[in-house]
Amino acid sequence: MVLNLPTAPGSYNEQLQQGLNMVFGNTWRIVAGSIVAFWVGSMVNSFVMAKMKIWTQGRHLWARTIGSTAVGELFDSSLFYVIAFYGIWPTEQVVAVAIAQYFLKTGWEVLATPLTYQVVGWLKRKENEDHYDRDTDFSPFRVKV
Repeated sequence: MVLNLPTAPGSYNEQLQQGLNMVFGNTWRIVAGSIVAFWVGSMVNSFVMAKMKIWTQGRHLWARTIGSTAVGELFDSSLFYVIAFYGIWPTEQVVAVAIAQYFLKTGWEVLATPLTYQVVGWLKRKENEDHYDRDTDFSPFRVKV
């Protein structure tokens, strides 16, 4: 809203408006990129995790968590930085930051794996459940009328 209001008279206000445009002008792309990247990355992560559980017959939790994160974050990092900053930042910077974020996020999953084992083990014992998504429809576009 502030970006679209008429600028008050005076050189200070004109400079202030330029600063506001510089800082907030890209907000819509950052918000759109965040929503799209999170949604797609999460869907891909969930799908890969579920299919890997079936393929591994419930074994190798570490491979499932790290593998699904690696694939999901590839989509997340790529989509976010392209939507939010392509054409604003130099292409090399968009690619470099997306790659750095990908490795940071995936690296965090590797570091969190021991804690994941503890939490998953505790939940399985507490709930006495080990669910497999064999018949799950992962389509986000399903409509029931």
